[in-house]
Formats: sequence, structure tokens, C-alpha cells
Amino acid sequence: MNIQGLQAKYRRLYNENPVWRLLRAENAPYILAFITELFEENAEVSYGNAKNILEEFIKYSREMGIWQTDTNASQYLHHWITAGWLREMDGKLSKTDVSETVLRFCKGLDERLTHTTASHLRIVQDAVRDFVAKVSENPEERIQILEQKKLEIEKEIVDLRTGVITQLGEAEQRERIREIYQLASILTSDFRWVEDEIRQLDKALRLEMIEGSRSRGAMILSLIEKEHLLAQSDAGSAFDGFCQLLQDQDRSTEFREQLRTILKYPVASHLSDSQRKYLGQLMRELGKESERVFHVRRRIEEGLRAYIESGAGSENRTIDQLLTQLEKQAVVLLEQNIELKTELTAVLNTGSVVVNSPEMLLLKSPHEHMDTRGVQLQQNRKEPSDQMLHYLESVQVRELAEQVYKTLQEKGVMSVAHLTREHPLQSGLEELVAYLRIAKAIKATQLPKTEQVYFQDKSGAYVQANIPTYYLSAALFPDTIDELVL
Repeated sequence: MNIQGLQAKYRRLYNENPVWRLLRAENAPYILAFITELFEENAEVSYGNAKNILEEFIKYSREMGIWQTDTNASQYLHHWITAGWLREMDGKLSKTDVSETVLRFCKGLDERLTHTTASHLRIVQDAVRDFVAKVSENPEERIQILEQKKLEIEKEIVDLRTGVITQLGEAEQRERIREIYQLASILTSDFRWVEDEIRQLDKALRLEMIEGSRSRGAMILSLIEKEHLLAQSDAGSAFDGFCQLLQDQDRSTEFREQLRTILKYPVASHLSDSQRKYLGQLMRELGKESERVFHVRRRIEEGLRAYIESGAGSENRTIDQLLTQLEKQAVVLLEQNIELKTELTAVLNTGSVVVNSPEMLLLKSPHEHMDTRGVQLQQNRKEPSDQMLHYLESVQVRELAEQVYKTLQEKGVMSVAHLTREHPLQSGLEELVAYLRIAKAIKATQLPKTEQVYFQDKSGAYVQANIPTYYLSAALFPDTIDELVL
């Protein structure tokens, strides 16, 4: 591509790319400062809270003379949501992939490392060696690479047993722990990427249903095909890879404990307080982000299903065709210099009422009155009856939450079904519901599949229940059980 083609490409990105638009926005420093502060603690913030914070920020900036603006907070938030820098769903705001990319770029300018060449080279070398060992079709070549890794590990084990302990230098320790943070800090961008692609899929399908004339079956087939393409994309593959890691209890528990161990070493002092906090809560944050992506997927799938079943796509297509006819007629009238006050008779094919039987013309009759002849009047009692006490909740949810927390500390990440196998249900369905309440209270990660739980009810009958798959972790619990909303 010559220089003319390159400048045309960058000119297009300069004018159209939302990341570049945010970077060159007139109020970019204020926008980025607000977004950074707003999502410092939580990935989602209510719209009302964000509006109040922005109003206070604008008021303070006016008083200090650093941002003189007449635009109110609601107008700014609406503009930033429309531009794709923030996302609003169910009354809550969150960052988009665009804002994540810009903030990561700005943070890189301020925290750019100057001595990471060796660390980067080591990561690339290890990645190349592992990749060759996985993709090579020559068994001898793969065996040779694995044998080399085996010799290196055995040599290190022998040195440790003989008392030879090789320590990394202070500069190399500082370099590597900063590199760990840099790699970890970009993990959440994968989730933003997946979320954006899901929303683009929803938008593309709705446009396709309005513009095309295919049947509902063809639309559903198209949805399945696009879902398959989404799963194969870079963002979808990264998300599925993380879910596999989450389901591997041994790997996720080992990873969490290793992060905690690293943060206890003196080398962790080379990280800022916010960086140490981020690494300490990394698995918890990734669990929350994955749950958000699952939630977005469910919402969009339900919306698309309702959109297809209701036939709204065909209705929108009909309206679009009528508007197109009106626009064409308006252009013809303009070309013929017709006066604006001229009365015209426009005929549009809007359909007609179809009646298949006389019953369709009948009005619905009101519901029959409730028959209360067999109801007996009873006086209120001050003492509860045995029947009433039988139906009262007998499961102590708080005590059950403490038991779950201790089990997760000992065993690692577990699903509700795994927990019920460790502690068989004694109170039947009520106890199972209590487990699900605990999972929802700690915002446990929910996977798009179900699992089976077996137990006996109060009558002694065996029951099989299909429940959503939640993965619970001790790291998701607050510092005290009393903080849980059960």
C-alpha cells in the first residue's frame, strides 16, 4: 500500500474509529477522569449515582475555573452512551471496549516500563517453544523439546536438593512482577470485546430481519450460525478459554493461591496499592465479568426470541416500505413543483381486517364470580398452629453460608451440586433454595448449563432437581458473613 492509501486509511480511522474520537474529544481529559473515578471500585454503577457524581464534578470544575460548560450531566451521559464510550443496561452504566482501550493506552503512557526487554523476550521464547511442541507433527521433534524442558526442571530440582538456590536479582524481580500486572490488567478487555460483539450480532440480526423477507426458521438458523462464528472469534475463544479455567478447580485454586503468595513477598512493594489490590482480587473480578457476559447473552437471546416470535421484524419491514413509498412520492411532488397546500389523495397498502369466524367478533366475557359458599369463617389465633409451623422456613441460611465458606476454603471452587455432595441436603427443597440464595448473594459465576441435584423431601420421596450451574469461591465472600444480603 502506497502513502496515499495509508493516509486514506488513517484519515478514515481518525474520523470514524470511536477510540480515536474519544482521544481527540475536546473534553477528553474530563471524560477519562470521570470514567476512571466512577468505576474505581465497581464494574457497574447505577445511572442515578453516576449522574449525581458527574453533576458534582461539573459544579466543582466550574468553581475552580478548569471546565466552563453549560451542558448538564444528563446530556453528557446521553452523548457518551450514544458515542459508545459508556453502556447503559437495566439502569446501570459500565465501560465499553472503547473506553477500556483508551484508558489502557493512557495508563501505558504514564506507567511505561523501561527495562522489560529481557522479560518480553523470555515470554516470547517460552511461548514459541510451547507452541512448537503443541503443533509439530513430528513426534521426535516434540519429544526433543519436552526432554529439554524435563532436563531443565530436573537440573533445578537437583540444585535445590544440594542447597544451591538461585535467586532473581532485584531488578529482574521488579521487572517480572510488573510484567505479571501488565498481562493481568488487559484480561478484562476480552470480556468487553465479547460483549461488544454480542451486541453487534443482535443489531445485525434485527437489521437483517427488517431489510430481508426470510422466514422465522431462516432467521433462527442465521442466529445459530452467527453464534457459532462468535464462539470461533478471538474474543469468543478467549472467553471460552477462561470458562474452562474457571471450571478446572485445581488450576483456578492454584492460580489464586499463587497470586496471594506473590503479593506477600517483598517484591510486591514495587507495585502501587491499586495494582496490588487488582492482582489480589483478580479471580473475583474475572468471575464478575464472566457473569456479566452470560447475563448479556441471556438478555439478547431472550430479546431476539421474543422479537422473532412476535413478528415485529415483519411489521418494521412493512413500515419501512411505507415510509420509502412516501419519500418517493414526496420527491415526485417536489420535482413537479406542486404547491404545499395542494390536497392529495394518497393510497397506501396498509392491509385489512381479516375475520375467519363470527366468534372472533364476540367480546370477551368477564370472569365468573368466585364461589364462596363453601368457605368457613375462622377467628384469628394468637398462637401459631402446628400446620403453620410446618410451612415456616426451617433452614438457617446464615449458618449454611458459614458452612459453605469453610468448605470452599478447604476444597476450592465448587458448584452447588458439588457442595450438596459434600453436605447432603437434610431439609429438602428449602435447603437447596438456600444454597441458590447464597450463590446469588455472592454473585457467583453462572454458566449457560444446568446440573442435577438429588435429595429426599420431607415425605421421604427421592427428588431430582435441575438447577442453574453456579461456581462458588471463598474469594467471592465479603470479609464478614453479616455483609451478605440473604
